[in-house]
Amino acid sequence: MSETPVERARFALLPIPRSIGLVWLNIVLSLIVAAIGLGVGFWQGRLAAQEVILFTVLLAAVLFILLNYIAVVFEARDAAGSQDEAEAESGRVRSLWQNNRVMIIAMVGLLILYLLITAGVPEFRSIKNLIAFLILELTLVFAFKISGYFAAGRSAFIGLIVLFALIVISAFSIEGFLSASNIRAILLFAAFLGIASIGQTMVALLGGLDLSIPFVIGSSNIALLFLITVGVPSYVAFGFILVLGGIIGLLNGIMSFRLQGQALIVTLGTGFAVAGFTQIMTSIGSQYAGNVFGTVPPWLANLAAMNGRFFGLPFPPTIIIWVVLAIILIVGLRITSWGRNLYALGGNRRSASLIGVSEFKYWVACYVLSGVFAALTGSLLLGWSGGAFIGVGDPYLFTTLAAVVIGGTSLLGGNGGYGFTVIGVLVLQVLTSFLLGIGLQYEWQQFIFGLLILPMVALYGRSPHIRSTV
Repeated sequence: MSETPVERARFALLPIPRSIGLVWLNIVLSLIVAAIGLGVGFWQGRLAAQEVILFTVLLAAVLFILLNYIAVVFEARDAAGSQDEAEAESGRVRSLWQNNRVMIIAMVGLLILYLLITAGVPEFRSIKNLIAFLILELTLVFAFKISGYFAAGRSAFIGLIVLFALIVISAFSIEGFLSASNIRAILLFAAFLGIASIGQTMVALLGGLDLSIPFVIGSSNIALLFLITVGVPSYVAFGFILVLGGIIGLLNGIMSFRLQGQALIVTLGTGFAVAGFTQIMTSIGSQYAGNVFGTVPPWLANLAAMNGRFFGLPFPPTIIIWVVLAIILIVGLRITSWGRNLYALGGNRRSASLIGVSEFKYWVACYVLSGVFAALTGSLLLGWSGGAFIGVGDPYLFTTLAAVVIGGTSLLGGNGGYGFTVIGVLVLQVLTSFLLGIGLQYEWQQFIFGLLILPMVALYGRSPHIRSTV
């Protein structure tokens, strides 16, 4: 005679509910309680870090076992009812897991991240950060549940909620976060990233990638100052650098189109070649490879410096440039025939070609724009730093892609837009400011960026692709 569910609940060393949804729920509850205990333990400071971590693990394990035992007991009681009712309940629980698994996985991922940072960074162990984490978790639940009513712009809605939560948490945790100087700094660095992400967004809408962006940024940065130091008028040198950026984009577009499916390798190779050639040309007769020394023109410094002024106002003009570009792109992609054709190509190339849209022209044009805006970013960064360095574009290899994906633009093409990328840029920049504010070192920042991409992308849950609506 087989054991009844009640007997199994009583005698099993590690009782496990039959419902996978209940198991996940118990895991989440155990980890949340353990996180609270870990934060309180570190906040009190009475025990060594190793002891706090050990007690936290024991608390999570014991609580998980108890919750499982309770769940098994309730399952046993339900089993006494009719078989149809049991099957219906199982189906409801299974449906609950299916409909919420992305949210659960995202919350567990953020919880693990919080535990890792708390265990490894003493400065992070405070009751404020614990409260901030709980607020973020609750915000994610709210965003996930409410976003179902915004099917057309789900990614944008969730992105705005996450951005709002990050701002509230940062203001709560960091003194002076909402000061005018800090907001100006956040917007300025967001403008650099936003301008660099324009080309990546355009290319992504067609289903491509441009990995040459950071190399073009670095090359433009040192090439512009080199031209100025050899006597070329600064305005002429600035325009020439933008043209060179467009030529690099033209080469990327032609080669990647002819070698369909190899855009990643083509643009990466082009980027390495451009960076190497630029360093060779600018270092001839100099012992400083990768660096160019000279004086940045005042007009360029004013454009991008933190103390730059816009018509007398203490506001870097680069921010205004980004805002204007963003408005033009957001509106242009939606209301112009060029923008609609771009989405059509990204959604279904064969259908677009049948109505006379040239895939080659659009593909090459997007890569040209990517090169121009990458060169513009490198030139503006020269005005900000006051010195040229080939590695100034290195952070933009990861962050431009992250801004596009976090914002909600599909890398498969045809879905998203620059408005989504703006949200992704702001999320990344506010998060960066928060991490700097709590004193995390660069390697921790990179770790958190990488670890957050997966749950955030999963939580955004990509809006329906255009192919499913055509």
